[in-house]
Amino acid sequence: MTADIGHQHPVPEHAHHDDHGGGHGHSHGLIDPSIKRSREGLRVVGVSLALLGVTAAAQTAIYVATGSVALLADLIHNAGDALTAVPLGAAFLLRSDRAERGAGRAVVATILASGIVAAVVAVDRIVHPLAPKHLLALTLAGAVGVLGNAIAARVRLRGGRRLDSPALIADGNHARSDAIVSAGVILSAMVVALGAPIADPIIGLAITALILRITWESWQTVTGRGHH
Repeated sequence: MTADIGHQHPVPEHAHHDDHGGGHGHSHGLIDPSIKRSREGLRVVGVSLALLGVTAAAQTAIYVATGSVALLADLIHNAGDALTAVPLGAAFLLRSDRAERGAGRAVVATILASGIVAAVVAVDRIVHPLAPKHLLALTLAGAVGVLGNAIAARVRLRGGRRLDSPALIADGNHARSDAIVSAGVILSAMVVALGAPIADPIIGLAITALILRITWESWQTVTGRGHH
């Protein structure tokens, strides 16, 4: 009976059940590990959101001038990728593993949706050809995408590994692959400059295929099947 008495008292507002971790539950001078993790997660998500938001905004401005389907596929994907920060940020705010897994699935769904939209636009442009303009600006947009995604991938992967977050790692691998996708925009500008405008929507379809592959790999990571 006496052994159970300690568990019958109401838990003080600042106390935690994980007293075995060196008395953290009663030390007001220490930050709970889950709070520290959520703050770090929010910082990682916020930085990557800012990077990809700027990338997508710059590419949107250039798309308006160029009309490139390859660029449209890339910027749709980058904008969708930036929006995945919303469920991830909510998961870290809630400090919930379940919410984080749900956020990971939302990331995968966003990647898939962006791939479908890009495919529809690419097919429409093949049926109704229209060569992109301002190829130098198009090349610049691709370079912006490569740089923005590469930095965002580094931030997310380092944070995901440090926090042991499959959702962040999936998002980091996604951004790293997006840098390759953005390189396709540069390739499109080069091929169109050589006199083959049909290459633009075809490269847009190739980007879509890569997006679908990223979708599958991200799903594997989020569900735990991609762990080594």
